[in-house]
Amino acid sequence: MNWKKHKLPFILVLLILVYACASTNSGMPDGGPYDEEPPKFVRSTPKPYNTDSKEKKITIEFDEIVTLDKPAEKIVVSPPQLEQPDIKASGRKIVVSLIDSLKPETTYTVDFSDAIVDNNEGNPLGNFTFTFSTGNVIDTLEVAGTVLGAADLEPVKGIMVGLHSDLNDSAFQKKPFDRVSRTDSRGHFIIRGVAPGKYRIYALMDGNQNYLYDSKTEMIAFSDSIIIPSMEPAMRQDTLWKDSLTIDTIKSVGYTRFLPDDVVLRAFKGLNTRQYLSKSERDKENHFILAFSAKADTLPTLKGLNFDEKDAFIIENRPGNDSICYWIKDSLVYQKDTLEIQLDYLYTDTLDQLVPKTDTIFLANKTTKEQREKMQKKLAEEKEKERKKKEKKGDTLTVEPTKFLTMNVDAPSAFDIYKNIYLSFEEPLASIDTSAIHMEVKVDSLWEETPFLFMADSLAHRQYQILAEWEPEKEYQLSIDSMAFVGLYGLHTDKVKQTIKVKKLDEYGTLLLNIKGADTESAIVELLDNGGKVLRQQPVTSEGTADFYFLNPGTKYYIRMFNDRNHNGVWDTGDFGQGIQPEEVFYFPKVWEMKANFEFEETWDIHAIPAERQKLDEIKKQKPEEAKKIQDRNKERAKKLGRS
Repeated sequence: MNWKKHKLPFILVLLILVYACASTNSGMPDGGPYDEEPPKFVRSTPKPYNTDSKEKKITIEFDEIVTLDKPAEKIVVSPPQLEQPDIKASGRKIVVSLIDSLKPETTYTVDFSDAIVDNNEGNPLGNFTFTFSTGNVIDTLEVAGTVLGAADLEPVKGIMVGLHSDLNDSAFQKKPFDRVSRTDSRGHFIIRGVAPGKYRIYALMDGNQNYLYDSKTEMIAFSDSIIIPSMEPAMRQDTLWKDSLTIDTIKSVGYTRFLPDDVVLRAFKGLNTRQYLSKSERDKENHFILAFSAKADTLPTLKGLNFDEKDAFIIENRPGNDSICYWIKDSLVYQKDTLEIQLDYLYTDTLDQLVPKTDTIFLANKTTKEQREKMQKKLAEEKEKERKKKEKKGDTLTVEPTKFLTMNVDAPSAFDIYKNIYLSFEEPLASIDTSAIHMEVKVDSLWEETPFLFMADSLAHRQYQILAEWEPEKEYQLSIDSMAFVGLYGLHTDKVKQTIKVKKLDEYGTLLLNIKGADTESAIVELLDNGGKVLRQQPVTSEGTADFYFLNPGTKYYIRMFNDRNHNGVWDTGDFGQGIQPEEVFYFPKVWEMKANFEFEETWDIHAIPAERQKLDEIKKQKPEEAKKIQDRNKERAKKLGRS
C-alpha cells in the first residue's frame, strides 16, 4: 500500500468521524456520569472488632482514593490519647498511628464521623467508626445527649464529653476520661465503646488537651446523676418513597436502642477566684483604670510616690471592685508625665490563700508635657493666623464660643410611657442644682409645673434619671437652666429645653404569661429582642404569672426564664468545687410579633419541651450545620443531555 498516496483521504475521513462523534450531543463531549457512590470499606489491619489486639498502627483500605475532611475537628479516639495520634490519608488507605501505650482489656474506637470522603466528588462515607479491643471482649454500649450553654441554651460545638468510672468528683481534676466524644454543631454527642458499669459524665472545653479540669477558664459541665449505660430492643418507622412527593411504604424496623440517649449537660465557666492585678492603664490624661482578675470585697489602697494622694481622686468602681476608674481632680497631678503609685491589695498566693501584696506601678501619660505644650502652641498659632486673615479681609471678629460641659439627654419626642428620661455626662459632676431642673405638663394650652424625681442611676456611672408619672397622650416639657450641672474640671452645662409627647395606650401591645412548673419564689422572666438583649424582666408571681405591658408593635419578642436561687436578680454561674449547678434557664419556644392594641395570653409549661429544643433556631448564634450529603449531580447531567 502506498501510504503517501492514501494519506490525505485517510486524514479527512478521520476528521469527519471525530466531528460526527463530538456532534452527537450539542456542546463539548460528555465525560460520563459523576461518581455518586461513597467510599466502600475493603479491608483493614487489624480487622474490625478484632480482640486481643496489640497493633498500634491501624491501616484501613477503601475501594477508591480517599481524603480526610477536617480531621482534627471530626475524628475522636477513645479512650483519649495524651499524645495525639497521627492520622493520615494516603491513596486508598487511611493510616492511624497511636502514640500512647495500649491499655489492657480495653475497647478502642476511632470515630471518624463524616470525615472520610472520596477524592473526586467529596462523597462522605458517613458515620464510620473503627473498633478493636486489647482484651477478649468488645464493649458496645453507648451514651448520647446534648451540651448546651447554661446561660442561653446555645448548642456548644466542639466540647469534649467524657465518662469516668471513678465516681469521686476529684477524678475530673486528676484523671483523664475513660471514654470520650466531641459535640457537633447541634451540641450533640455519642460516646461509643462503653463497658457496663456506673459512670460520672462531664463536658470539658479542654484548652491544654490533658483531659483534666485544671483551670477555671475552661468551660465545663457536669451531671448530678450517675450514668448506667444499657440497651434494649426497639422499633422505628422507616418510610420508603416512590418519588419526592409520594410515599411507597412505611414499615417497622427493629433496632437496638442504647440508653441513656437524652443526657443534657449545661456548660458554664466558673467564677475565677484567683485575685491579682491584671491591668493598670492610664487611658486618658486625667484618669486611669485598675483591673483585677476576680471580684474583691475591698478597694485597693493607693499611695502617691510623686504626688499627694489624699482626696486626689473620684473613684468609680463596678460591683465586686474588679474594675476601678480613678478620676484625678488636680490638674497639677494629672499633667505629670508619669504617676508613681504604691498599690496595696489582696493577692491569691500559690496555696490559694488571699495575702497582702504591694506593687509599685508607673502610669505614663500617652503624650509628654512637652508634646502637649507643643500641640497647644500650634493650635494657638493657627487660631491667631485665622484671626489675622479675617481681620485683613475686614470680617467681623467673632467671639470665641463658650465651652460647655457635654450633657447627653435621652428623651425622644415620641416618648414611651414606661421609660424615664436619662441624662449622662462625660466626666464626674462637682455639683448638681436640682432647683434648676423643671418639668411641665401641657394642660389645655398652658404649661403647668408637674412633680418629678431626680436620681442617680444605680447601674451606670455619670448617668441620672428623671422619673415622673407620665400620662398617655400628654405633652411634657423638660427645661434645665444653665449652670444646673458643674463638672469636675469646672465646665458647666448649657440650658436645655426639650418637649416630649407620651404615646397613646392603644399604640402598645400586651403579653400575659401563665407559667407552669416555675419556682414562684425565685423565677424571673426576661423579655428579649432577637439579638438576645434583655429589654425587661419580671419576677414570677405566687400565682405563676408574669405580665409585660406597653410593648411596641412591629417588634419581635422572645422569652427566657431563670431560677434566681440566691435572689440577687441576675443569672449566676455554677461552681464545680462546691457541687453547685448554674441557675437553670428555660426558653419559651415561640416568637411574638407584637401588634398595637392587642393582647396575647399564653400558657407556658417550662418542662413540656426538652431543653435542647426550647430555643428557636432563628435566635441561635450557633447555627446547626447541614449534614454532609452525596451530591446528586447526575440528574443535572441528564437534563443537559436531554434524558430527563
